[in-house]
Amino acid sequence: MVQGVRDYIHVVDLAKGHVKAIENLKEGVNIYNLGTGRGTSVLELVNAFIDENKVDVPYKIVGRRPGDIATCYADVDKAQKELNWKAKLTIEDMVRDAWNFEKNNK
Repeated sequence: MVQGVRDYIHVVDLAKGHVKAIENLKEGVNIYNLGTGRGTSVLELVNAFIDENKVDVPYKIVGRRPGDIATCYADVDKAQKELNWKAKLTIEDMVRDAWNFEKNNK
């Protein structure tokens, strides 16, 4: 079974990418793909969360939803070239920070 692969990005990297885009505003429409440029499967993300946070995450592996594509990740070349921006934080940073936020904001 093909797992859903997506380009998960830390919210801090995403915010920094938006700031870079604003700082580099030009005439007309400018579109940038902000991401890591790498795909991570849902199962890899779940396992990273479990490993990094030392918590159990119950899950079931089921079939893909109708219409879902198997793999989707950003082409970040334009953002790197024109904005001098690149995602720096890892999946492990993301799942750790997400769990710490959740624990501290209940």
